[in-house]
Amino acid sequence: MLPTSPKPEFIVAPTHVSHIQAAIVCCKIHGLQVRIRSGGHDYDGLSYVSNDPFVIIDMFNLRNITVSTEDEAAWVESGATIGELYYRIAEKSKIHGFPAGVCPTVGVGGHFSGGGYGNLMRKHGLTVDNIIDAVIVDVNGRILNRADMGEDLFWAIRGGGGASFGVIVSWKIKLVSVPEKVTVFRVVRTLEEGATDMVLQWQDVADQLLHEMFIRVVLMPVNKKTQKTVKAKFVALFLGSKEQIGVLMEKKFPKLGLKPEDYIEMSWIESVLFWSNYPIGTSMNVLLERQPKSEKFLKKKSDYVQEPIQRDALEGLWKKMIELKKPALTFNPYGGKMSEISELETPFPHRAGNKYKIQYSVQWKEEDSETLDQNIDRIRKLYDHMTPYVSKSPRCSYLNYRDVDLGTNGVGYNANYSQASRWGTKYFKGNFDRLVQVKTEVDPGNFFKYEQSIPPLAAWTGKIAQ
Repeated sequence: MLPTSPKPEFIVAPTHVSHIQAAIVCCKIHGLQVRIRSGGHDYDGLSYVSNDPFVIIDMFNLRNITVSTEDEAAWVESGATIGELYYRIAEKSKIHGFPAGVCPTVGVGGHFSGGGYGNLMRKHGLTVDNIIDAVIVDVNGRILNRADMGEDLFWAIRGGGGASFGVIVSWKIKLVSVPEKVTVFRVVRTLEEGATDMVLQWQDVADQLLHEMFIRVVLMPVNKKTQKTVKAKFVALFLGSKEQIGVLMEKKFPKLGLKPEDYIEMSWIESVLFWSNYPIGTSMNVLLERQPKSEKFLKKKSDYVQEPIQRDALEGLWKKMIELKKPALTFNPYGGKMSEISELETPFPHRAGNKYKIQYSVQWKEEDSETLDQNIDRIRKLYDHMTPYVSKSPRCSYLNYRDVDLGTNGVGYNANYSQASRWGTKYFKGNFDRLVQVKTEVDPGNFFKYEQSIPPLAAWTGKIAQ
């Protein structure tokens, strides 16, 4: 958020659900918009900025976590971070985990409601595939659990973005099983070391490997005076022993050329720290820290790839990345459990047929508008360059990598259906229409609205229902 960004009239930091109820009623009376902040990781800042007078409901104080290993479940308040959740699970059990993200400072509220993913998704699916109950405060100030809200609203908040429908107070999640020991590796290869061949083979195997295996690729341009190249960092989690992964990699992914010393066995909670780039041996207490390690400015975008990108196209991509200097790409493999769940099961539709997801990322420290414009231009150019190689009709995007370049609801955030469907179908495909129907039932007056909120059905005609 830039220093010139609009500031809220008030920040409400509830310590009890009744404070949320009061805030909603007060904002309705005084014509104030509401922004709901869980961990503040909304990439385009929609959870804490508005062009109209607004109030932030900051869920920071509501972060209680209750874990029951007997029931293999947990209740998590929306103000908790993923790191706090992982810590509380590990306190109780060495053989339980949860398939959420790899950045520990991300807030549970937005992460869960947007279809959060992590390195367990090929084995256990997404966060939303493992949510069994929730508590929400609706537009009328009512406190509703799953039974009270009904299955349509419960469906909508599991991947449709909760802030369009109310304030989600807490979630009941299903814990998943993890082995006492898992195996990780992290290796970096440059183009000169054969990275192109490795990425080509990764595309062929990453979504086809055992469900227990997740290999991410991070691609970064190197622009030193003495060297201009691209680095490919391969990071993996395997739910098994290093002997098992060694056999698997030698058979399925020999191009990577791993050695026995590249594999490291550790507990699942230690792998959480490893994936967050903490040194081996770091105390898991760092997962209780809520402040991100980086406070840079950033812009992110996303894509889905359904067919392997061929060698000549990859080589063209490397040239583009070196030319643009900054943007990095992260490839996250699909397949496994992700291909077994219907795209209608939750609002998150990106399931079977996707080989991997791309995250585009650019970061900078300077606060001036010229640097901002330069970096936004860089990431847009890289995104445009990738057009021939990604999903089409629609060109799909991931909701939790919120991207206003896809379109917004315009002035007053009262978009008609046609306007909203431009970005809505990219995030939700055919599920967008059902989300609109749910919105119409639970918030026909469109109180919960922002740049990319779901519009009510009356907005199909451009008129908001009263």
